[in-house]
Amino acid sequence: MTDFSKLAIAAQGGDEASLSRLIKALEPMFRGFFIKRIGHRVDVDDLVQNTLLRVTRGLDDLKDPDRLKGFAMKAALFELQDYYRGRYTGKETLFDAVSPPIHGSPDPDVADIVDIERALRQLTPKARQIIELREFGYRYEEIADMVGTTEAAVKMQVKRAFERLRDIMSALLPFLPLSQFFFNR
Repeated sequence: MTDFSKLAIAAQGGDEASLSRLIKALEPMFRGFFIKRIGHRVDVDDLVQNTLLRVTRGLDDLKDPDRLKGFAMKAALFELQDYYRGRYTGKETLFDAVSPPIHGSPDPDVADIVDIERALRQLTPKARQIIELREFGYRYEEIADMVGTTEAAVKMQVKRAFERLRDIMSALLPFLPLSQFFFNR
């Protein structure tokens, strides 16, 4: 039985000191993994922290403590995939839940051309809620907590909803006047 296994068993049993030692042992391994793949970037700290959170939250689901290292590296791989998908870029802006931002169209004619609300109504209520929360800047993890599902399920729901919206908008495209796509000069 490895040191990782012993720490994992103790941490699963609720030993906070073992959990802390486990996190300290995994941190340099994750840091090296991310630096090797993306270089010395500011995002490495976020990737390491989020991976440690994934491991900590999933520790109770780990059935074989001898496989902790593989389990942890898989969590690191998932974080790296999220990084490549743009999770750590400026696209993910967080907002206050009490006062979400009010989005307005800079071009008042856009609302006349494409009725986004009508397109969103074509989605299931849950998919629409998830898309709206995502638009307000909430992270996938936060949305999962709000709607009572997993982060992976939320990501899949967003993907499917965007595919559905793309199909709806593509169907409308032939009916839009071409003049709306060009700048007035």
